[in-house]
Amino acid sequence: MPCWYPTTAITWGKPMLKHKYIDKICIVGIIAAGLLTVLFLFGESLGIQKASSAPAYERLLFDDSRVHSLDIQMEDWSSFVENGIAEEYVPCTVVIDGEVFQQVGIRTKGNNSRRLTAEYGLSRYSLKLEFDHYLSGGNYYGLDKFSLDASFQDNSCLKAYLTYQLMAYMQVPAPLCSYVWVTVNGKAWGLFLAVEEPEEAFARRNFGKNYGELYKPDYRSLNEENADVALRYVDDDPDSYENIFRNAKFKTSEADQKRLIEALRILSTGKNLETAVNVDEVLRYFTVQVFVMNWDSYLGPTGHNYFLYEENGILSILPWDYNLAFGTYALGMTNPIKDPNVLINYPINTPAEGSVMRNRPLYHNLMKQDDYFAQYHRYFDELISEYFESGRFELQLRQTAGMIAPYVQKDPTAFCTYEDHLLAVDTLEQVCLLRAQSVRGQLNGEIPATIRGRQQSQGIQVDASSVQLEALGDFEDLETAKERQEAALAAVCG
Repeated sequence: MPCWYPTTAITWGKPMLKHKYIDKICIVGIIAAGLLTVLFLFGESLGIQKASSAPAYERLLFDDSRVHSLDIQMEDWSSFVENGIAEEYVPCTVVIDGEVFQQVGIRTKGNNSRRLTAEYGLSRYSLKLEFDHYLSGGNYYGLDKFSLDASFQDNSCLKAYLTYQLMAYMQVPAPLCSYVWVTVNGKAWGLFLAVEEPEEAFARRNFGKNYGELYKPDYRSLNEENADVALRYVDDDPDSYENIFRNAKFKTSEADQKRLIEALRILSTGKNLETAVNVDEVLRYFTVQVFVMNWDSYLGPTGHNYFLYEENGILSILPWDYNLAFGTYALGMTNPIKDPNVLINYPINTPAEGSVMRNRPLYHNLMKQDDYFAQYHRYFDELISEYFESGRFELQLRQTAGMIAPYVQKDPTAFCTYEDHLLAVDTLEQVCLLRAQSVRGQLNGEIPATIRGRQQSQGIQVDASSVQLEALGDFEDLETAKERQEAALAAVCG
């Protein structure tokens, strides 16, 4: 084959190998190549995520197809437990699935659950692990913080997990979660639910690197009006929203505050709501929230236990804290509802008394719009038909219950016996299936979907009289758990 040669001379310039700085250039190139190799191999463990992939912690700790291991290593676990009510961070070493992380901040967490754990003389607190509390930039594969839910008043150990799964199924940004077998200095402590804390990593995972602002509105005292926690517009003064802004997860500016206040003002008018609210996502959230009968929430008397996300003046409400869901909330209530027929048939159109609803504009003002109200019903139809009537729920519940059963059986600090746990799993399944049946009847107009309609219906409802809601978790369990937890604490500290 003939060769082709250019007929015109080509000048290539000065050969690189004869450059006077060739040695330095080669050294710099070698160093750069080495750094790139390190970042390629270990970047995720340093908290650097690939732009085109999910964060590494999602497929590691939050792989919910198995139970993970987590060992907490500290010198004086006894003192930590005794001071649990103080909710103060102390340093520890954490070993997650065999991988060591040092100087991790750990503290107890919770509000009423933490207080009652202390009052009953118990030692099984929910916990919070913060990787950058003592080490700047500390993280678990990009995750800055996660909690360990103790399943307080949840004998099934499934209420929070299943609710987050429902939220994710309905395309609501929800924390990742998975089960973890926790040991302390190598000795058994119990089965906990690891839950991704909604902070920087959560925001980046759900909303991208240019995420907006995140808040966890909460009251200082229930004796105050707490209009801001209820997301009611008061005025244009940021000081009127202290319960929101003091609980900001990121540093906020005056402009951030103005955007949020303006969104609340628009919400208060009941007009042009799509300019202030992520309507579609909020409707999906309330579909699940109302289904699981959780009154320790925005729709309950306290109005808290949610996260508020704002981006470009648009508000979303995000899920949090479900150990008292499925009709088991009674804390601080003078006459808590305990009748399963009332709870399981609770109306989806008015999921709280009028005095509460009128002070919850994010639900009330949306539902006054015919289009949004109809969409809310369509989402309920989707949830019931695709998740419950299809058998998907029962399959997921039984697979998960089977996975955690051996760990619950050997859990030394469990709030209930293994037999009570099995009863709670069966009860939760029964509650959800009957609730789905009632919601279907409400959608079809066969069962009243409002409180007033129920009062006038003369008992038209799904029969739930066989359900024992106390089996899901009650105060009596706390009284019987003390001896068990004392023995576990002695074994760890002995």
